[in-house]
Amino acid sequence: MEREVIVTTTPEIPGYKVTKVIGFVHGSSVRTRGIGGKIIAGIEAIVGGRGTAYLHELEKAREEAINHLKSKARQMGANAVIGVDVETTEILEGFIIVTAYGTAVVVKPESEPAQ
Repeated sequence: MEREVIVTTTPEIPGYKVTKVIGFVHGSSVRTRGIGGKIIAGIEAIVGGRGTAYLHELEKAREEAINHLKSKARQMGANAVIGVDVETTEILEGFIIVTAYGTAVVVKPESEPAQ
């Protein structure tokens, strides 16, 4: 079982102490809605509404980008990523790029004795 990587947008994690800064880490995802999603999005654009087809793909892309971020951090020896930011861009027509980035660190619970 892979160890969990804590991901936070804050520069600190309450109850934890950063013991080592490993460095910059990022994860990305590129998705497209596909023809069905484009048709649904087109209809939603005409009649108005929330754009659920686009939102669904955006949520999947965010989840993938954060999972890639965690995986890369784990490979670097980190157990947390702090200061995470997520950027979303659309290129060409219908391609969504989501990038999550932050600082990979090693943290220990504050109550844990130093080694």
